[in-house]
Amino acid sequence: MDGKPTLYTCARSRGLRATWAAEEAGVELDLHVLPFPPRHLAPEYLEINPLGTVPLLIDGDSRLTESCAIAHYLATRGGYTNLAIAPGEPDYAEYCDFTYHADATITFPQTVYMRFAIFEKEKGWSGAGEAYARWFHKRLVKIEQRLEAREYLCADRFTVADICIAYALVLAQNVGLDEGVPHSLKVYRERMTAREAYQRAFAREEAGRLALEGTE
Repeated sequence: MDGKPTLYTCARSRGLRATWAAEEAGVELDLHVLPFPPRHLAPEYLEINPLGTVPLLIDGDSRLTESCAIAHYLATRGGYTNLAIAPGEPDYAEYCDFTYHADATITFPQTVYMRFAIFEKEKGWSGAGEAYARWFHKRLVKIEQRLEAREYLCADRFTVADICIAYALVLAQNVGLDEGVPHSLKVYRERMTAREAYQRAFAREEAGRLALEGTE
């Protein structure tokens, strides 16, 4: 596909999955880092994405707003690569499952925790936040068991499924949910985030954030 995709995101948000996948796949992005939350601090963004959410990937006539879907799309934009698992390959079903599991089952309770225990703590909803924290920690068992005898989630190689799951573990560390994360998953997270592509993606987003703050 010709042209450079445009990614709108906020630093350290779920959009990091997309930025990371692009670095792993060698896809050049036109990256726009927005202030958080963009719906309030960058209201003009609503003209581009009425949801006001990040990430948003625009590639020609295509628009994607789901971080795991964007990561898979970038890894397969020019055809299947080692970052994705194609139909007929071993672990294709597992690849699909863990890629969707990352947001639907793992990141979902994290975001609810953040709302009740961090962003709207003054409203007295911290108890609900803590309930979702426990939900998140209990849902880690599937990943923990999967990685007991594996270095990667699927097909004995690094894939988008690892990007999507590892980001959820990074988010746990960033928002105060790390105490309930098993040690084995912390080791897995450390290995994933030591990858050069992750380091480049993180640095690029941070540079955008600092530029917004005028502290670059």
